[in-house]
Amino acid sequence: MSKIVLKDINKYYGKNHVLKNLDLTIEEGEFMTLLGPSGCGKTTTLRVIAGLESPQSGHLYIGDREIVNVDEALFEPPAVRNLNLVFQSYALWPHMTVFGNVAFGLETKKLPKDQIKERVENALKHLQMLEYKERYPSELSGGQQQRVAIARAIVTEPKILLLDEPLSNLDARLRIEMRSEIKRLHQELKTTVIYVTHDQTEALTMSTRIATFFDGVLTQVDTPIELYKNPCDLQVASFIGNPSINFIDAQGRYENNCLIVDSDLGEMTFGEDSLTDEPKQDGEFPCVMALRPEQVTISRTEMEGIPAGIVYMCMPAGSETLVHITVKSLTLLLKEIGITDYDIGQKVWITFNLGITNIYNSLSGKLIKRATE
Repeated sequence: MSKIVLKDINKYYGKNHVLKNLDLTIEEGEFMTLLGPSGCGKTTTLRVIAGLESPQSGHLYIGDREIVNVDEALFEPPAVRNLNLVFQSYALWPHMTVFGNVAFGLETKKLPKDQIKERVENALKHLQMLEYKERYPSELSGGQQQRVAIARAIVTEPKILLLDEPLSNLDARLRIEMRSEIKRLHQELKTTVIYVTHDQTEALTMSTRIATFFDGVLTQVDTPIELYKNPCDLQVASFIGNPSINFIDAQGRYENNCLIVDSDLGEMTFGEDSLTDEPKQDGEFPCVMALRPEQVTISRTEMEGIPAGIVYMCMPAGSETLVHITVKSLTLLLKEIGITDYDIGQKVWITFNLGITNIYNSLSGKLIKRATE
């Protein structure tokens, strides 16, 4: 069993409270990504799981075993946790061949040579590196060295694989290539993977679930699709998505169990079925409408009752086109798939689906109307 449960974990570095009452459950066989900006606590969480850091309070369970119990001074060492860690730096031994690097952990366990050979070659084959087994790290590219580091981690068949920003040193093309390799590897081996990154694209494309962190607090744990569609608060919404989401200041009020929102895009009514469980305020209150750039459609033809805007800037980017449009006091960033062109100052009309919009309470920052489509 490789289910991981962290309960009420608190970690301090001096007076700096880096993990605050962390509760997180990672199911067996899951690909869980810890996502957030630098200094948010995601790497510290990984190191607590690995046994490289000891929390000041809380409990950690792996499978049916309690690994950490601060109250009882229980802290099992990393060697008995049946996990492997791949760091941001590859940490390959330069004097050893690829085969030697991957085999090292098995040799220390004194496995028979034929078994070591079989397992090392199988691991290298998974990472498409078998033909390079006699080369030295200096003869490999950065992407190839990263594959060797991962092969070394999986060859001992750990129940849990921890990856700490393993792709951050690679160029853009290699990062995309390695994402698919790591995701394929997870699906083949069924190992529980915990992956740390600040790159939301990595998180959204590879994970079964994502845990978002800000300032040492676990903010939201959800599937990539649900996290993208319904960020739980303004902080998560502003962090997830590239290009960034559009925030539109508005005024809201509740009438007959419906939410009515008035902004420069007009007055809109949202039914009770799309509202969250957040407490409803009396009277009018400030709120924020959130629209992702790809959720808005641009029309060159006038449409009655539809907001008109003026093209401020058009930026073709190959497979997509980014368009800045001003609507009254708003400036919206919109995205169209493919190559299109608009003239600066051109009048256009914009439409969007109310079912996929998010509304947040400006005072609490919490989601009050979720996307239902």
